[in-house]
Amino acid sequence: MPATIHGERTLTELDFVRLGKLAGGAIPPALSDLLDVADILPSRDVPADIVTMNSKVEIEDPATRQTQKITLCYPADAQPGTGSVSVLSPVGIGLLGQRTGALARWRMPNGAEGEARVVSVLFQPEASGNYLA
Repeated sequence: MPATIHGERTLTELDFVRLGKLAGGAIPPALSDLLDVADILPSRDVPADIVTMNSKVEIEDPATRQTQKITLCYPADAQPGTGSVSVLSPVGIGLLGQRTGALARWRMPNGAEGEARVVSVLFQPEASGNYLA
């Protein structure tokens, strides 16, 4: 079953290339779909309110209004208990390339659907001048 990508997504050129090489190209279908449809920009041109790799974001569950801070990372750096979420996870794929204010949606392995609003991008490497993170 193909994944559905909700909303417009923007990736940096570097993130696009690195993500395409993850796991020897055996990436989740949802991430593959995202790479196929995302707008790709040079790192210096990505707006500061876009969730890029290694960004720290505040998200809110629309049903409960609870917020949490998540850092979107590569699989080797993932530690979900501390808020470091892999880009290969459903949540990570749902957040990647989203803009502040967007509603990110994803499907969990058990079929349940999840969603969260991007409240703010607290840190984005590109916005701080780090174009190689």
